[in-house]
Amino acid sequence: MLSQVPVSQVMTTDVIAFTPDENVEAAMRRLVDRGVDAGPVVDAERRVVGILSTGDLVVEEARLHFPTIVNFLGVNITLPFDKKALDESVGKALGATVGEVMTADPFCLLPTATVEDAATLMHDHNVSRLPVIDGDHRLVGIVARGDIVRAIISDGDRRATGGDQGTGG
Repeated sequence: MLSQVPVSQVMTTDVIAFTPDENVEAAMRRLVDRGVDAGPVVDAERRVVGILSTGDLVVEEARLHFPTIVNFLGVNITLPFDKKALDESVGKALGATVGEVMTADPFCLLPTATVEDAATLMHDHNVSRLPVIDGDHRLVGIVARGDIVRAIISDGDRRATGGDQGTGG
């Protein structure tokens, strides 16, 4: 059962990681070269401080949508918009380093967390990958939605062939 399988059994340990001071263009090239769409950002001690995804990088090239201002009877009225989202988009568009465009403080898991824990966290927070860290917050791996799907399929195959008999679960 996936509620008993630790993420350490399904995570990727050969993780592409970035540093906050790394150039964004170089980071993009590393993502493309490895064929992945994200990677953790770590400090000098390999502690996870953020995550860099292609979504963060696309913002840098996207056209910014500034709020629409309408003058109504001599009064400037700003149509509804999310100022915080605009500020974040501007910041990311102007960023030249990974630290300026990354998503800070990502959700992380310990290696002992279960596949079910990982799937729940991904679903609840709409994220597609989670860095796996040790007790000192140092990167040891990453678990992605694809890893979860492979675990589900593998679990289904084991059940279909009777491989779960006698395990109590």
